[in-house]
Amino acid sequence: MTGGTEWLDLVNGHDEVVGRVTREEAWIRRLPVRVINAFLVNSCGELWIPRRTAHKAMFPNCLDMSVGGHVASGEDYLACFKRETREELNLNVDDVPWREIAYFSPFDTPLSAFMRVYEIRTDEAPDFNRDDFSGACWLSPRQLLHNIAAGDPAKGDLAELIRRCYLS
Repeated sequence: MTGGTEWLDLVNGHDEVVGRVTREEAWIRRLPVRVINAFLVNSCGELWIPRRTAHKAMFPNCLDMSVGGHVASGEDYLACFKRETREELNLNVDDVPWREIAYFSPFDTPLSAFMRVYEIRTDEAPDFNRDDFSGACWLSPRQLLHNIAAGDPAKGDLAELIRRCYLS
């Protein structure tokens, strides 16, 4: 981020960097950029699902992935995963078991961006950033999809990610 502007790498259909774009412009014009998402999964197979705070500009009060964020310009997916997990959950991924579980392209899926998805195994709820999330609960993938279908507001890609990563 420079001067309050968040810069992202603009990528082509092969996820190769072809330029830079602001986060705002990428969102407005639906340009291809990179993001990471991660899910905390406990030994019962439940996902730790937080609710975004009311003051978030995008998707306020919505259910969210355990971790999510845009890959900054010049950053790689793994560095972003580590940074976002530290910022949002106060968790160092070097101290917990984790793995990459999926890679998606917005050209092959209805998802919004090039996306790497990670899974962190833990039975402990994290000490999350209260500026990002207002609360959280453990839910099975099916219960989460049921809640969304019943009208609980959720971030745009959440239901599709659950279907692709945990129910396919």
